[in-house]
Amino acid sequence: MKEWYEIDQIGKIDSPQLVVFEDRLKYNIDKAIELVGNVNRFRPHVKTNKTAEVMQLMIDAGISKFKCATIAEAEILGRLKAPDVLLAYQPVGPKVERLLNLVEAYPETKFSCLIDYFEAAENIGATFSESVKEIEVYIDINAGMNRSGIKTEFALELIKQCYNIPGIIIKGLHLYDGHFRQLDYEVRKKACDANFVKLTDLASAIEESGYPKPILIAGGSPTFPIHAQRETVECSPGTFVFWDKTYGDICKEQPFLPAAIVVSRVISLPEEGKICIDLGHKSIAAENDISKRAYFLNAPELRLLSQSEEHGVVDAGLNHNFKPGDVFYILPYHVCPTVALYNQMITINLSGEMNYWEVKARDRKIKY
Repeated sequence: MKEWYEIDQIGKIDSPQLVVFEDRLKYNIDKAIELVGNVNRFRPHVKTNKTAEVMQLMIDAGISKFKCATIAEAEILGRLKAPDVLLAYQPVGPKVERLLNLVEAYPETKFSCLIDYFEAAENIGATFSESVKEIEVYIDINAGMNRSGIKTEFALELIKQCYNIPGIIIKGLHLYDGHFRQLDYEVRKKACDANFVKLTDLASAIEESGYPKPILIAGGSPTFPIHAQRETVECSPGTFVFWDKTYGDICKEQPFLPAAIVVSRVISLPEEGKICIDLGHKSIAAENDISKRAYFLNAPELRLLSQSEEHGVVDAGLNHNFKPGDVFYILPYHVCPTVALYNQMITINLSGEMNYWEVKARDRKIKY
């Protein structure tokens, strides 16, 4: 019996190429909605898929709130008339004007963004108020990753400073806790819960200070099922649509299926025990250690040894039988940046029909 990834048409696909299985993609969307319970509390992050067709599938499933990482992703959602789009980023420099352009170009979509710095908030407010516009903003909380956001102990003061800035409306709090990746779910949950107390304490302090109750947006993929149990939280995972090897290993409690693979072929036999495939840095996410980039579904004993731009050298062991032209079905360890390496994804449905979806939001700029 063939495995799910062994589709006859793949033999006709040039490699390397990204292939998405539509039935599994739709299954993952349905399971995510089921997990969160209330679709109105679901705000998926589109930075993983970057594709209008995938976003439309989510809209068709009843999802109305989205999160994104770039202006380009936000623009695609605007074109699709997504009702509610949060740019999970503090726009600075020219990005503020670009965001204003989106607000003006797509009035059927309510756009919002993050802030964590007073002067940045002032600039956003000034830009929008000049055009007699307002934009909702969420205070970005530093949950311990130390890459963006403000610590909870300083957030209330920032709210007080920013509350009356013309052009912005403080709507809530945003927390991304992607650093909680413990293999033991109970250990991960305990760490996530302890960290979340700081957010609820802050939310209470905001109300006690006379401000409106803040909307809470929290979590990514590893903490998704934890925050899904909190009735007051909007959940925003992204990787669930395609899933990948890393989260499949870490988050075994989650019901999602791998839905995207990279097809690669043997192109050379450089020396005994080694093969070379057309899987270089430009074909799969390469930020991880070499051993955590590619998992060979139809040959799990293989180990990637090194990569250059277009080549991947693999340890195949002595007396292997691989030859140039042989096909490998590769599950990325990190699917999100892998998707961004391709202009298009080839999709296959249950009937074996193939389509081509443009990964448009891999571009940093579309129109605005």
